Formats: sequence, structure tokens, C-alpha cells
Amino acid sequence: MKKKIFLFTIAIAVVLVGIYIFTIVGRSNVSDDGAAQDIKQLVNDYSLGNVTAEAASIDSEQLIVTESDSNELTYDLPEDEFFVSIAPFIEQTHPCAVHSLTGCQGEMVEEEFDVYVEDAEGNVIIDETMKTFANGFIDLWLPREKTYNVTITQDGKSAESVISTFEGDNTCITTIQLKEKTA
Repeated sequence: MKKKIFLFTIAIAVVLVGIYIFTIVGRSNVSDDGAAQDIKQLVNDYSLGNVTAEAASIDSEQLIVTESDSNELTYDLPEDEFFVSIAPFIEQTHPCAVHSLTGCQGEMVEEEFDVYVEDAEGNVIIDETMKTFANGFIDLWLPREKTYNVTITQDGKSAESVISTFEGDNTCITTIQLKEKTA
């Protein structure tokens, strides 16, 4: 009888440990290819400040969120889309490679810009007026594994830059300084 109770206790312990591990692993590496739109919406919500966390950053492969209880969650980004956030500036910027959705602050807050993005073959990807968020950034989702020419203009000022969307590339672009257009 003691042996059965002991084995039953061990079995319960194994099940509880398994549930605990599943919960921790399941929460710390959330990955579901069918949830690409949900991830994009979650990123947008962090950018807008609709969702808060201790920290949220996004690299070329994942959204990494640190909750107030220090629990870290990671979300895989879509396989075919790359996130990049651009902070056009005139006078002030900060060095950055991995965009912090909860910490990066650009100079030009809630301002409209003409944004033009074309790939290396000359295909137009974006050609529209966009407004920076309260954090001074414009968020873009671009096709992966390509190089792009980006032109941003506002009130007679313009800036051009080349960015790329390969694994390990920057998701935070703070080097696009607007200057008076020259003829």
C-alpha cells in the first residue's frame, strides 16, 4: 500500500511539474504562424501606448516583452514580413539598432511626412503620407530579405536612406535627417 501511495505521489508530482514547465515554456516562446496579424496588432498597440509593459523591443525575428513581474515573453514575427521603425529628425536623434517600443523617442512627434519606399528593382512598396506616433516613429512592415531606398519628405525638407530587411538588420532607424532640398 505504501508503495502505491508513493508511486501515486510521484505521478502527481510529475504531472504538476509538466504543467508548470508547459506553462512557462508556452508563455515565454509564443509562436503561431497563423497569428501574424495578432502580432502586428500587438506591436502597433505597444507603439501607440495602448498596451504597456516594463519593456518591449523588437528585433529582426521576435517581439520581446518584459512584463512588470519580470516575466519575459517572446513572439515570433511573420516569416515574410520585417518590422522597421523610422524616426525622421532635424536636430536630435539617438543611436539605435533594436527598436524599443516602450523606450525609443523620436524628435518629430505626431507630424505628417511623405514616405516613399522602393525595392532595389524599382518596385514601389510605399508611397503615402504617414504620421509619426507620439514616440516620433513611423512603423513599417516590409517584405523580408530585400534592400530598399527610403525617401522621407516634409515641408521642403527631405532625406534618403538605404535600409535592408535581412536577419539581424536594424529595426530602429534613427539616421534619417531631414534637410532642405537642393536643386
